[in-house]
Amino acid sequence: MKKFFLSGRWFLYTLMFSILLLVVSCVNNTRTQKKSKTVNKLIKPEKQLAIQDVMLNDPASFFYINFKNYPRHDAKLPVGIFDSGTGGLTVLDAILNSDNFNNKTHQKKKDGNIDFMAESFIYLGDKANMPYGEYPGNHKTRLLKEHVFKDVQFILGNKYYASQTAEKYQTDKPLVKAIVIACNTATAYGKNDVEKFLKAAGLNLKVIGVIGAGVRGALEGISKNENAAIGIMATAGTVASNGYPNTVAEQKKKLNYTGKMITFQQAGVGLAAAIDGERDYIDESLRSVRKNYRGPSFTNKIAPIDKSNLKRYNFDFSGNHILYTGNRENPEEIQLNSVKNYIKYHVISLLEKIRKSKSTIKLKSIILGCTHYPFFMNDFRQTLQYAYNYMENGKYVYRPYMEKKVSLVDPAINTAKELYTYLNNNDLFNNGTLSDSRFFISVPNLDNKNIKLADSLNFTHAYKYGRKAGEIQQYVKRVPFSKRNLSADLLNRLKTKIPLTYHLIEGYMKATKP
Repeated sequence: MKKFFLSGRWFLYTLMFSILLLVVSCVNNTRTQKKSKTVNKLIKPEKQLAIQDVMLNDPASFFYINFKNYPRHDAKLPVGIFDSGTGGLTVLDAILNSDNFNNKTHQKKKDGNIDFMAESFIYLGDKANMPYGEYPGNHKTRLLKEHVFKDVQFILGNKYYASQTAEKYQTDKPLVKAIVIACNTATAYGKNDVEKFLKAAGLNLKVIGVIGAGVRGALEGISKNENAAIGIMATAGTVASNGYPNTVAEQKKKLNYTGKMITFQQAGVGLAAAIDGERDYIDESLRSVRKNYRGPSFTNKIAPIDKSNLKRYNFDFSGNHILYTGNRENPEEIQLNSVKNYIKYHVISLLEKIRKSKSTIKLKSIILGCTHYPFFMNDFRQTLQYAYNYMENGKYVYRPYMEKKVSLVDPAINTAKELYTYLNNNDLFNNGTLSDSRFFISVPNLDNKNIKLADSLNFTHAYKYGRKAGEIQQYVKRVPFSKRNLSADLLNRLKTKIPLTYHLIEGYMKATKP
């Protein structure tokens, strides 16, 4: 009887233990499933972009990257930088010329040597798909993000084409140890998504965007208890995102600024495109108005030129810098046809917004929130000086609303500082050489029969903004910089404006010339 009792007790204990194991197993399975669902949620095409899923999960796709084999914490790798065009070269140039730290002690003190003299860089300008700033206005935000992820795929991957006509791609492009998004629109709409994607891919790579850097640069010139107005000149897409005003408010609170701070934004419709020579916005061969013009005009509802403010704009009518119909003093229509006139229009339009607000807080600084704008820093300064001294009926029109010297903030300066700090804190500085840097640009993929071309280097406007996100295909090929895909005017500007970067570009073009 006793033996039976003990046997029964043993059976009961065994049963209870088995049930307990079953419960624990179920709980663990549930947790695993939840964890799995959380990871999958990051990459499901219906929740995220299809390009993200392809990059992670489709080995048959051109865009797939095997992240399991991606090198971790390799100081020998270059730094990746991308922009919607060539404007991001101003960010790279600021990085290359940066001397804010002592290279031996890494203390924040100039030592007469450039900070990144032992680094190399991979640059990509997605010129075929630019300007990025117009995608949100065309209700193509998801397509914009898809372009951004394809840029990231190129920067992280090893594929490129030797030329626009090459049928097979090369696989010897170096991978990268950090990413700089040198595009304000891409930063505003894509940076957070890129960071989440990298986390899902298991990569601990730093992503630096120019918006946060630009705001911190503006705040450095403002006292903690000072009232100040900050102007933001950026693409229409960046302005629509409110990325800059939101970051100003965030950083003001974080850095304990107690003064009143207000922001005014001006969407630079057409300015970046004009700087890059996009023919929908500027065409130096023209002598009369044309139908396919998309820049500011009397009839452009997004960027209207106020006919009553023609004197205030102070447009340069010499040559063909302004195209118009009717009388010059009282034109029927007007089209901008020089970068300087685009700058005059947008600076005065920003000041008009501030004047009409009747703000008692003066404009202290303007963030040049597009990487193309610093190419023309002097023209911005000259227009601001003109505006400060401009009078009507014996009164200053804009002086009551602006400081005598408005600071122009180039976000690239602080971007360089943040990159240096990251590389230093993570022991990622290299003993390489700048001459190993490589430069790539996107051109239409002539092998893709779906594309519609204005010419061999440009999509039609209707096709560029008519595409749908999720139709994963190679719209473009990423190819090395060459005189075939960069205009002589652009190369001359680079040579004059950013000589160190141009020297590296020139060396790379010679090395990759067929």
